[in-house]
Amino acid sequence: MKRRVVVTGMGAITPIGNDVETFWNSLKNGTVGIEPITIFDTADFKAKLAAQVKDFDPKKYMDNKAARRMERFSQFAVAAAKEALEDAGIDMAKEDPYRVGVSVGSGIGGLDAIERETKKMVEKGPNRINPLLVPLMISNMAAGNIGIQFGLKGKNINVVTACATGTHSIGEAFRSIQYGEADVMVAGGSEASITPIGIAGFAALTALSTSEDPKRASIPFDKERNGFVMGEGAGIVVLESLEHAQARGAKIYAEVGGYGATCDAYHITSPAEDGSGAAKAMEVAIADAGLTPEDVDYVNAHGTSTHHNDLFETKAIKLALGDHARRVKINSTKSMIGHLLGAAGGVEFIACVKSIEEGFVHVTAGLEMDDEECDLDYTKGQGVAMDVNCALSNSLGFGGHNATLLVRKFVEE
Repeated sequence: MKRRVVVTGMGAITPIGNDVETFWNSLKNGTVGIEPITIFDTADFKAKLAAQVKDFDPKKYMDNKAARRMERFSQFAVAAAKEALEDAGIDMAKEDPYRVGVSVGSGIGGLDAIERETKKMVEKGPNRINPLLVPLMISNMAAGNIGIQFGLKGKNINVVTACATGTHSIGEAFRSIQYGEADVMVAGGSEASITPIGIAGFAALTALSTSEDPKRASIPFDKERNGFVMGEGAGIVVLESLEHAQARGAKIYAEVGGYGATCDAYHITSPAEDGSGAAKAMEVAIADAGLTPEDVDYVNAHGTSTHHNDLFETKAIKLALGDHARRVKINSTKSMIGHLLGAAGGVEFIACVKSIEEGFVHVTAGLEMDDEECDLDYTKGQGVAMDVNCALSNSLGFGGHNATLLVRKFVEE
């Protein structure tokens, strides 16, 4: 028998708030966290805007020595995990540490460390490289540092599937609990790739918006969309088996009902043009939960603001949900926080849980000009108060990776 899995804690570091409450209130208010890049000089760059995390001090979450041994993506992950564990009320003194695991991924890892130390090597020679370069840069260190900081000795994995990383990480944590490998999993994604090579690389791919207006840069499903805006941050949740959560009297936010994962097997950057791969991920998640398309109230779309993604994801939602696609609310959290790459799925999953908890679907900010090919209800203009019993969260990554999580209102059976 598969065990039921519930959400008992959440933590977030985002461009519009460094905790879940601030992040969620900003989403409800339609706050856009995009601004001119300040981390480096963009004079020679095509893309000038990003969604940067603001006022982040790692020493609020860990001691100074630990912080110095982590790159920014690991610091974000540890900070969000701390909030999530405290929110869940997990007391490790009362837990078997080998039954508490971590599934936290990063799409790229310590890109800034690679860039910084490569420059040092070219200018000063190989003997000047930081001895900690490798543990600073490798993407599994977000998960590893969470385990170290909080004494979590169970299954510890790092799923890397580009922009689908956070969603796959939560999905694999869900499976680990379902099948008895762990009682508790800390899961999600973290990313910090607003660096010269990160921005230049995605711009060279023509993936980034070249708009210099923060309100017209990340505009998913808008006819004038022309690329995504790079974001950074972390979204981490605590998942538990229902029995474990109930035994310790935990507050239950929602239940993870299903998980679907597929591959387009089509192109290294473009989604399948008919949306079939993403549609199948949604179909699998719905079936995994024992539900039907008509049970879905809301879809948190991948919604990157690139021409191909938004068009093909619209086709995917229609394929997966059929006629019901026109009756669901759809939005894109990226309209306010940009694209957090490997962290996107973690942060967007939290948005889904909060939508269920508070009965509210946030606006797709910046959506003004309708696109006749994107003809579903993308929550244009303002957010909507409504009962959300069942939500889908989609993430689609370069390489053709598709992942969907189904989260629903918790009901005791």
